[in-house]
Amino acid sequence: MWFDLDGLPVCFPYDAIYPEQHEYMGELKRALDARGHALLEMPTGTGKTAALISLITSYALANPSRPLRLFYCTRTVHEMEKTLAELRLLFSHLPPADACRLLALGLSSRKNLCVHPQVSASGAVDTGCRRLTASWVCEKAAYDRESATPLCDYFETFDAAARKGDLALYIQPGVYTLADLRSLGRERRICPYFLARHMVKHANVVVYSYQYLLDPRVASIVSSEMQKDCVVVFDEVHNIDNVCIEALSVSIRKQTIQGAKGNLRHISQQIDRFKATDASRLNAEYRRLVDGLAQRGNLPISDAWLANLALPDDILKEAVPGNIRKAEHFLTVLWRLVRNLDERVDTENVVNERPVSFATSIYSLAGIETTTLRFLYDRLQSLLLTLEITDTDEFMHIQKICDFATLIGTYKRGFSIIIEPYDDRMPDIRDPVIQLSCHDASLAIQPVFNRFQTVVITSGTLSPIDLYPRLLNFNPVISRSFTMSLTRDCICPMVLTRGSDQLPVSTKFDMRSDPGVVRNYGRLLLEMASAVPDGIVCFFVSYSYMDGIVSSWNDMGILQEIMQHKLVFIETPDVVETTLALDNYRKACDCGRGAVFFSVARGKVVEGIDFNRHYGRLVIMFGVPFQYTLSKILRARLEYLRETSQIQEGDFLTFDALVLILLRLHGRRTY
Repeated sequence: MWFDLDGLPVCFPYDAIYPEQHEYMGELKRALDARGHALLEMPTGTGKTAALISLITSYALANPSRPLRLFYCTRTVHEMEKTLAELRLLFSHLPPADACRLLALGLSSRKNLCVHPQVSASGAVDTGCRRLTASWVCEKAAYDRESATPLCDYFETFDAAARKGDLALYIQPGVYTLADLRSLGRERRICPYFLARHMVKHANVVVYSYQYLLDPRVASIVSSEMQKDCVVVFDEVHNIDNVCIEALSVSIRKQTIQGAKGNLRHISQQIDRFKATDASRLNAEYRRLVDGLAQRGNLPISDAWLANLALPDDILKEAVPGNIRKAEHFLTVLWRLVRNLDERVDTENVVNERPVSFATSIYSLAGIETTTLRFLYDRLQSLLLTLEITDTDEFMHIQKICDFATLIGTYKRGFSIIIEPYDDRMPDIRDPVIQLSCHDASLAIQPVFNRFQTVVITSGTLSPIDLYPRLLNFNPVISRSFTMSLTRDCICPMVLTRGSDQLPVSTKFDMRSDPGVVRNYGRLLLEMASAVPDGIVCFFVSYSYMDGIVSSWNDMGILQEIMQHKLVFIETPDVVETTLALDNYRKACDCGRGAVFFSVARGKVVEGIDFNRHYGRLVIMFGVPFQYTLSKILRARLEYLRETSQIQEGDFLTFDALVLILLRLHGRRTY
């Protein structure tokens, strides 16, 4: 259907539109007109994605003098595919003259796009890809054709077309899902990953993961050529502050340090080998650094390396310090840093420091200046490329330490370095860790707000909506929360405080292990399993609590009684196991047998999974999923938020827990 929205002709791919969708598009249009940011909340199930892409696409078509490109950021591949499906439906309703000039595609990792038979089947797709596509590998194959150097035929096709400028011939206007790109790659014998990476510069709509914009290491590779007039959408942003914080946080354990020592020994051997066989490469690298040229330079697309973890604008625009220009000198500095961290992690007491004091102690004990710390990751990247190392996963330990050093040398606020000899939850097992924890979510997302004229933050669960501008440090021109304007009796929420025997039930720490509480929870689930058809989803506050209560139910015989009515599947920290459990849960629901799925409210694997229709007739939340309040990292962040944003501890913890509850009830699309 077509309709007029304040003078803008809008194409909507459905025969009817909800009132809240119409209002949502109106607010979004005002944000585009004002060229400012928007913060919009609309209940899940009301067609937020369809409304958003319809309005932005129609706006771009109606304003050819102001070209708009949409970058739509999702949390999971599953949500990416759903968005692309909505785009395909929308494009099918556009006039042919408009549809034939629009290109939309999804972009994901090599793991999800590789079509090379051997590499895609391996466990290390990134490493396997680089072994066949690195520039020095291709150069060796071209120089010595008798060497039989293995190459990737799909990449060779891409590279040849890129050199001729013929890549546009391989991909026509339209919508391309990840499956479409893989099919195209197999059919045309061209690499879909590198093709998609290249076509991002020309596509009208790109759908990809949050990390492609929020993680500076990835953004510098994938999103560096995006223009200011692009519209950026972050969908399902209930946990965007945690995504930002995780992108700038690093944990170093004893195993990391031992692995880094092995990496340095390997690098030393490679340097000695190059000195004996091809010293010119090391000398050329040294001259390049002396001249103050960027280490990355214009790297071939196949050699693109993750950038340093610090934000690019925060790195000094100056030459690499002289004491780390020569490879052997740089290696000496890394050895001193690793030994210093090895000594620091062996402490018997909990340590909480700011980056400035930690960097000062590194200088006094290891003689490494703060400016030098800032350049360690970039210098390591330059050296690994010079040494022609393709097995990047093997060097993840020393990369993590250089990430840590670069952040320490770059930031003076918004971070804490916490050293813990023991985990509070396992005080008898020594597991020392140095945690560089970011407390300020705005550090990762602020470059996005500054770079693009319109950033849309949207979700079905944003309340209280006024907290996000304070957490992310931005001023939206439009901030609006929509409610369901139609009567839809789709959810019947109930809060139970007593069991069938009228005894209190609670997941408070001093009550959660009480046999009466455990038994009442089990009897509740048993009664629901016997009465509710199809699928039941249960969320627990933590893995440990779920394991304990399920074990108790098994000992009490309750679990066996539940299984007489429905099959039981359990989420685990292992991604493969949980994926298999979810598949079998869906099969049990599809065949009419019905099933119960035990999950964790803060589990990462279930993010973005829809328990719609018969997959989620009932959702049971066993307790309120508050964060572990004794965590040193959480305490440090709460203190930082209180000092800088005047966000009180209780407000933040309640907000965080309630967002998860709303997400599990509404965001699972149970209606």
